[in-house]
Amino acid sequence: MKIKQLIPLLIIGAVSYNTVSAQEFISKKRKVKIYHDSWIDFNKNNKKEIYEDPNQPLDARVNDLISQMSLDEKTCQMATLYGFGRVLQDELPNADWKNRVYKDGIGNIDEHLNGLAYHKSAETEYSWPPSNHAKAINEVQRFFVEDTRLGIPVDFTNEGIRGLCHDGATSFPAQIGIGSTWDKDLVSEIGAITGKEARVLGYTNVYSPILDLARDPRWGRTVECYGEDPYLVSQLGLAMVKSIKKQNVVATAKHFAVYSAPKGGRDGDARTDPHITEREMHEIYLEPFRTVVQEGGLKGIMSSYNDYNGIPVTGSHYFLTELLRDQWGFKGYVVSDSWAVGGLKGRHHVAEDFKETVYLSVMAGLNVRTNFSPAEDFILPLRELVEEGRIPMRVIDDRVKDVLRVKFELGLFDSPYVNKAKEADAIVHGAESENIALKASRESLVLLKNSENLLPIKVDAFKNILVTGPNAKAINHSISRYGPSNVKIQSVYEGIKTFVGDKANVNFAQGCDFYDANWPKSELYSIAPDEVQQNYINEAIKAAGKSDLIVVAVGDNEDTVGESKSRTSLDLPGNQLDLIKALYATGKPIVVVLINGRPMSINWVDDHISSIIEAWFPGEYGGQAIAEAIFGAYNPGGKLSITFPRTAGQIPYNFPYKRSSQKGQGKGDIGQTRINTALYPFGYGLSYTTFEYSDIKITPDNTSKDFNSISVSFKLKNTGEYEGDEVVQLYIQDEYASVVTYTKVLRGFERVTLKPGEIKEITMTLNPKDLSLLNPEMERVVEPGMFNVFIGSSSEDDRLTGQIIIK
Repeated sequence: MKIKQLIPLLIIGAVSYNTVSAQEFISKKRKVKIYHDSWIDFNKNNKKEIYEDPNQPLDARVNDLISQMSLDEKTCQMATLYGFGRVLQDELPNADWKNRVYKDGIGNIDEHLNGLAYHKSAETEYSWPPSNHAKAINEVQRFFVEDTRLGIPVDFTNEGIRGLCHDGATSFPAQIGIGSTWDKDLVSEIGAITGKEARVLGYTNVYSPILDLARDPRWGRTVECYGEDPYLVSQLGLAMVKSIKKQNVVATAKHFAVYSAPKGGRDGDARTDPHITEREMHEIYLEPFRTVVQEGGLKGIMSSYNDYNGIPVTGSHYFLTELLRDQWGFKGYVVSDSWAVGGLKGRHHVAEDFKETVYLSVMAGLNVRTNFSPAEDFILPLRELVEEGRIPMRVIDDRVKDVLRVKFELGLFDSPYVNKAKEADAIVHGAESENIALKASRESLVLLKNSENLLPIKVDAFKNILVTGPNAKAINHSISRYGPSNVKIQSVYEGIKTFVGDKANVNFAQGCDFYDANWPKSELYSIAPDEVQQNYINEAIKAAGKSDLIVVAVGDNEDTVGESKSRTSLDLPGNQLDLIKALYATGKPIVVVLINGRPMSINWVDDHISSIIEAWFPGEYGGQAIAEAIFGAYNPGGKLSITFPRTAGQIPYNFPYKRSSQKGQGKGDIGQTRINTALYPFGYGLSYTTFEYSDIKITPDNTSKDFNSISVSFKLKNTGEYEGDEVVQLYIQDEYASVVTYTKVLRGFERVTLKPGEIKEITMTLNPKDLSLLNPEMERVVEPGMFNVFIGSSSEDDRLTGQIIIK
């Protein structure tokens, strides 16, 4: 657990009201008489208004409040104020706040006093201990409740894709690693921890999960996605949204829509021009968002930077109103990604000035603008547009009502403060949360190869172990700008050294850096290591000569993958492959550990190295989990949530794919002019044990197209010597259809733990949506015909088959 020196507080006054349990602030108690037994007099008129009455219907409270608001107050609810160290220069309210635009309120405040990783300007005494932050947030909230005319509380927002983006919060693996767990229950536990820690710290809205599909691994933000398949991402995203919501915190999903498919996987200043058909957009890219809106009751969504078919999403009435609200029934509020509004001019050039971008985005359906610039940059031109009559007041009212509705649903008008702030110290990064973080680090591991059964290794089998490679001691891969900061990350070297103890000597050699001065030019052609890198390689070879076992940790760091880090190659960066080849030449047994944020085309490694573990960005307990897997204390059971192409030249090469779209040219894996197969397919992952599938039953297997459900059951047996996890996967294939369908689609999965010899019967349920398609008129229907059913261990490893006839 993270330990920090307690920071002395200013004068602390504990204030109690009957409407809440116990409120604690930084400064002294004020003499205000707005807090009553069962309500708060937000507008300070000594009268219980409808919006102040917890017993009134939600819509009545929203309508009553909107009727009392001025234009200035309404427009303030449509902007984000970025927190301390980004835009806001003050940690706590001061006299000047009454002269600023937010004297009339604000929609939300983002990342306030969270101690953001890699941002020195955000360091603050109020980020830790957690109770200190809760009291500081109460102090900020008190300004808006007590010192603004209508007392409208703030929605405090924060990032949360690897755990809460707060100093010392519980840290989890990157989403691409969580996707490889295929464990909905684990994701629910992660969401519960993220939401619970957010709430006790004072945050009421978490920007999570990312529901983008990583279908082009060159894209830098692949590391932040659950995977490439819409069904898998939908189910994991749904678990995350529901569990955050149960903590009375809003989950804001991102990035809506079709954000993850920029032309050529380009990131950075591009992030636009997706070449996606309308059908593919609805069947693949939009499905996770539709699922969490309609099945998860999503209350927050972030509009993306990109365009679709020439229309920027943040300025698209179709995406933000017709599709999201009218068709899907979204009842929350839409916040823009930072600079998505300004990008209508600066990136897309569909507006001649910033004022026009405000007009386009608000008319399209945007509720709240977010950017790393003062809130008044958006609020003032918005007011001008209303006064000029270009934006009708009814539009402003609609946008503001969405924001207010969410705030009412969060209970901010009934209990606006963090209650019992001291309890936060025991909750944030508590022992129970640490156990889940360790579980996540373990379950995200994928065993890619173990052809000579080197793994698992008996802990006393080798007396001298060399741990080398750029990721041997690195830890920054598991400290994200979008996740917790100041968390102790255990490296691979530390994990192995701790696990082995006195049973072996564990030595370290750098091996090489992640990249050298020739990178990224070395993406284009092979360049020999420079003097510095060659010296590192030579030192590793020398150390290997004195070792009995080599563990080489290679892959990515925060410089080679992530936001604005797209690549033109999927090979190991820099001279990492040179290092592995040199170590291989020593003849010593080698275990390669990949710590990376995207698939890598490790063809030489796969051909020559017998044992390969994929660890992704494994979180704070990554070193321990990797050591346990190597030495047999844990049997890795993760499965790839994204295809590993053999080369960037195959891209796009992903799952699911349309019939014949990824077929070869004959002659097996190698066609006349190209390689036809994946290095590792979607759903792939090995184990130290073996599993037997049997006794498939489909009930009913012959039914009408208006059926309610179909049950698919089978038995799974652990036939090996180790306890292990198997991720069983159910795929459906529509034999014939009115439109071209996918070769297979995932429609069920479950992670199952079995002891040696143990048998479990597993049942999965198919509903009409699982057998449906978008017909030529783009209507979702179930068409009569035969559907093939596949039960297997990956998308290419079928163990059982069956058929369903729909009449």
